[in-house]
Amino acid sequence: MRTRPALAVLSLATALSAALVPASARAADRAASDTTFSNVVVNGGKDIVLGLTTRTTVTLTWTATDPDGVLASWAYLWHGPNTDDADGILPAYPPAGTCTVSPTDRTTSTCKVSFGVDAARDFDHNGLAGTWKVLAGAQDAGDDWTEIDVAGTARFKRYAKVTVNASPEPVKKGRTITVTGRLTRADWESGTYTGYRDRPVLLQFRKKGSSAYTTLKTVTSGSGGTLRTTTKAAADGYFRFVFTGTATTGPATAAGDFVDVR
Repeated sequence: MRTRPALAVLSLATALSAALVPASARAADRAASDTTFSNVVVNGGKDIVLGLTTRTTVTLTWTATDPDGVLASWAYLWHGPNTDDADGILPAYPPAGTCTVSPTDRTTSTCKVSFGVDAARDFDHNGLAGTWKVLAGAQDAGDDWTEIDVAGTARFKRYAKVTVNASPEPVKKGRTITVTGRLTRADWESGTYTGYRDRPVLLQFRKKGSSAYTTLKTVTSGSGGTLRTTTKAAADGYFRFVFTGTATTGPATAAGDFVDVR
């Protein structure tokens, strides 16, 4: 379990250090402040898919509004049953957001913070895949502090791979083609890609000269993520497997394997 940092808001003239306010204090602040948070968006609204060594930059944006105006605001991602027992915090030491006051409404500030994510460093167990929550906080001009534990959400997923092989090659028209492959995904605990079983995977075909794939059937991955099915040879073209993903695992598409039909 990672140790949670403490979060302290100083002022506009000073930097905001990393800190967390106890839940009881946050509850009192909520009652004392009129600050609200909206338009909370992580990574442009897209899932964050991580392999074993993926390094990427995530941007978090939000709007903080208070009748007295917003002096400073901050936000970060957390995972777990609650903020006091979080098993993941990103960034590990939350900085203050860069906020711009609206030129037409001095009570509203648009804020942004960007931070690096390193799968090998930040994701040490597979249970971290799935939904993370956004904590957003602010200090208003009246020196009231507000923190909302769940101002928004984001989704981190494990990177998946799928392979395909269609045989025999070449094949006579009307004969049976066997298509095999394997579906795997990043295992952050073992540091390897492991088989993903009991998952629906689409078998698709693209006729030579065409740019569009057509779904032929759905295949369920077996032990070790293995894929195996058959189809009839009808025309020259490419076969591929497509995995559309799950709540914890990203999508994957195999490069098409060409079969010459004679």
